[in-house]
Amino acid sequence: MQIQKLTPFIWYQRGAEDAVAHYLETFGTGRVLDTHRWGPDSPGEAGTVMLQQFELLGLQMTAFNGGPHFRLNEAFSLTVACQDQAEIDHLWEQLPAGGGREKACGWVEDAWGLSWQIIPAAWFDMVRDPDGARVQRVLQALWGMGKIDLAQLQRVYDGT
Repeated sequence: MQIQKLTPFIWYQRGAEDAVAHYLETFGTGRVLDTHRWGPDSPGEAGTVMLQQFELLGLQMTAFNGGPHFRLNEAFSLTVACQDQAEIDHLWEQLPAGGGREKACGWVEDAWGLSWQIIPAAWFDMVRDPDGARVQRVLQALWGMGKIDLAQLQRVYDGT
């Protein structure tokens, strides 16, 4: 396994392996690279999953069953640059399934507490536009949305 220079390490209270399986199913791509189990005389229950290293959309990450010492929150999120509305719709429905929740401005939280930003790839070009009025229209529209409506953002961006 090639070691990636920078790897997100995500601390779950429990259920890291379930979260990884959910992500792999939701995105339909990726793989578990390695699984480590708690041993005897360790903080976790011997034989249960301690951590999984996995790859999702070409990015290697580590999911750790660390217990109740730390909680995930919006201070860390993963952004997904979606190519079209169908991808936005799919991820918006699947990522919070099983106990997560939808949030504002394209954010969802999954059942394990990890926040995801489900953003159209076109948005990145829109907010880099040198025309400040266009950028402000896009931002104002985005702030009023839950799930991002790409067609609506494009209309606002175009001024139509």
